[in-house]
Amino acid sequence: MWLVFRKEIKELLRDRKTLFFMIALPLLLFPLIFGGVAYFSGKAIEKAQTKTLNYAIIGAENAPILSAKIAEVDDLSQVNTDLQSGNETGIKALITSETVDFVLVIPATFSDDILSVGQNTLTLYLNDAGLNMVQRRLNKIIDNIAESNRDQAFITLGISEEIQKGLLEPILVDKVSTADKRENIGEKIGGLIPYIIFILCLQGAMLPATDIGAGEKERGTLETLLISPIPRNQLVMGKFFTIAFAGVTSAMVTVGSLFVWGVVLSQGMAIELITEFMGAISAVDFLLMFAMLVPIVAIFAAVLLSMSIYAKSFKEAQGYMTPLVFIVIIPIILAMLPGIKLEGIYAWVPLMNVALAIKELIKGTMDYMALIPIFLSTTAIAGLLIAFCIYWFNREKVLFR
Repeated sequence: MWLVFRKEIKELLRDRKTLFFMIALPLLLFPLIFGGVAYFSGKAIEKAQTKTLNYAIIGAENAPILSAKIAEVDDLSQVNTDLQSGNETGIKALITSETVDFVLVIPATFSDDILSVGQNTLTLYLNDAGLNMVQRRLNKIIDNIAESNRDQAFITLGISEEIQKGLLEPILVDKVSTADKRENIGEKIGGLIPYIIFILCLQGAMLPATDIGAGEKERGTLETLLISPIPRNQLVMGKFFTIAFAGVTSAMVTVGSLFVWGVVLSQGMAIELITEFMGAISAVDFLLMFAMLVPIVAIFAAVLLSMSIYAKSFKEAQGYMTPLVFIVIIPIILAMLPGIKLEGIYAWVPLMNVALAIKELIKGTMDYMALIPIFLSTTAIAGLLIAFCIYWFNREKVLFR
């Protein structure tokens, strides 16, 4: 068995394409992708926030103070228009033609005196399908004027500051959370970690699995291996351990790379936060996470090897394996849904139970008794799949179809 394992590992190390997908791709490309997405997303938001917007105001004479405040903003440029407030078609056409980014309609009833008119209603026309930050920019101006008008009304009515607070917010809820920082962060990112690790383990194992089974069929080397004095079950286990090793290696390299790049590119508070969060997770919890991944990787490796052995060609094996990604994603997504906890039937559902357990370990709220059904279910399924893989490999009509 270990002789076959060493042989398969040597072949993997000689294959530059496999090494690229297992090590170079996770080490360099994935962090570059994530960093690039974060960088360009930030640039897009920054551009939307600083872009000069063209606007038109209909009824500016009804609110001279508001109109003047909007005109004072550097990144807003006014466009004059003769349209009236009732001409909705013309206003929409003005925006559709990109002559202006938004049109603000101020009614004739507008007044800064809240006590005389009550609530004022402004109508804002814009194309809200894109990232434009129009309403956010306007709200900064309008809210300041609204607060000033409200404060003036309170002064006129002779209402004290304490009563003002009561009128604006009659009941104030003072929230005291019993969750510590680790639990808060774990709740937010705990569901994402198993998603990333599972997919990376699966993706990292796919290419070696395809090559070890279907690839050997295409190259004609499988027959040579079968006539060797090594028992069939040991041949299968050697190939199985190679696939499992490749999956774990790819996942660990990727996670380690993302962590290192995150620390290198982060600054000050980010490094301190990451260090504090990682330091709160004990070595035992890390070992448990890794231990739970062992039967999961075994499940992936057994399924992938069975598919690869059955496939006639490298291309056919890839076709069988691609849908497996979506099958794996479903229980992980279900584990991230609110209200789904590591208890009852969920502690026995493969993949979902491990995803929930990793989340609980990261949060620091793990019920360690739940590890019993987790290890029992995943280990039993992994054992059955390995047994099926050995049975599959012993069938001549499968090997030579």
